[in-house]
Amino acid sequence: MSTQNRWLLVILLGPALAFLVAFVVYPIIYSLYRSTFDSRGDGFVGIGNYVKVFTDPQTFTAFKNNIIWVLVAPLVCTILGLIFAVLMEKIAWATAFKLIIFMPMAISMLAAGIIFRTAFQQNPDIGMANAITVTIKEFFSSGSHYPDARLRASEEFSSFEQQETGGEILSTSEFGPGDVALIPLIGIAPEHIGDDPVPAVPSQAQDRAVTGTVWLDFIPGGGGETGHIDAGKPGLGGITIHATDGSGNDYEAVTADDGTFAFEGVTEPLTLSVPASNFTSGPTGINWLGPDLITPVMILAYVWIWAGFAMVMIGSGLSAIDRSLQEAARTDGASEWQVFRHITVPQLMPVIMVVIVTLMINVLKIFDLVYVIPPGSSKQEAEVLATRMWTVSFGGGNDQGLGSALAIVLLILVIPFMLINIRNFRRGGQR
Repeated sequence: MSTQNRWLLVILLGPALAFLVAFVVYPIIYSLYRSTFDSRGDGFVGIGNYVKVFTDPQTFTAFKNNIIWVLVAPLVCTILGLIFAVLMEKIAWATAFKLIIFMPMAISMLAAGIIFRTAFQQNPDIGMANAITVTIKEFFSSGSHYPDARLRASEEFSSFEQQETGGEILSTSEFGPGDVALIPLIGIAPEHIGDDPVPAVPSQAQDRAVTGTVWLDFIPGGGGETGHIDAGKPGLGGITIHATDGSGNDYEAVTADDGTFAFEGVTEPLTLSVPASNFTSGPTGINWLGPDLITPVMILAYVWIWAGFAMVMIGSGLSAIDRSLQEAARTDGASEWQVFRHITVPQLMPVIMVVIVTLMINVLKIFDLVYVIPPGSSKQEAEVLATRMWTVSFGGGNDQGLGSALAIVLLILVIPFMLINIRNFRRGGQR
């Protein structure tokens, strides 16, 4: 090689090599060196930090979560990407569909994490997932719910008693045909009454029926007479009332919006009860961001982002396969599923392997989503190696020796997948 060519090589490759040494080679060497020292950096501990990595319970949790990520996220992304890529050839508006699927790739991991943390909040007024969940539960549930309601204590209403706040209310005497049962309640928060409640109405006595009224015996700001259905006191609708007669027959009624109810066709005295289910908090959201479900939620966020990448990569491979094999299989009577399984997928296998391995490398060092989505109560259960490395180094642990050891372990785990990908690229897609 001539001197001129050597100088040209130095000029062209020099900046890249300098950048590589400064930002890749040096950090690796220094991390390896730093991992052999204690947290202060002046006490040599040899492989002590590596021993701690494999004996620390929290690091074991991070390893376990990384295994879940590697086994689930790349496979789901690739399967969805394969399905989407094949469907692109079958539907109209394929370009618009590709744009919608690929669009999350334009969003940063940080922004995606904030989106999913908000969408999966347990409060249904904030989280979309729980708003849908609570709506479905309320659709299939019966009755209204007045959490922690309690019976108004009064000698005038001694015919009912409640063992504890929010518990079942039982009648202490029987009600015969023509009797009226009055059940005044207190301790109900305004948000459970509604903005425009229906005023309570005194129930009228009826022959061959036991009637009654359930109402909130309280007027905001004061006023009215305790134990009486005064103007401004709301009726409590949707409350389920049970009754049993001396023959063991069971009856059920639900209060109207004005709080009235009636058991008609009664021939024997009844014992009434208001089940405690009326005083529960009602349908609640699922704790998606709790320790048990936080990892699936984060993986869902990852799939939402990266399924578009898999679709584009596999779609590119799909456009280059030999179509004559598919047509020949169809001519021989193969179904579309057989063509897909025995012709399309085997031809796409090199591309599929590249996608899977690339995503495995990506999830091994996943950080952003795991740092942003979990609330404080779920942080430890959600940790992976990358976040564990950051936590012990800068997030309060201040042990950069242990953090460096974790970084080296993570690098060692990534290297085999990198080598597999390099081999696949060198083969140029040939198996």
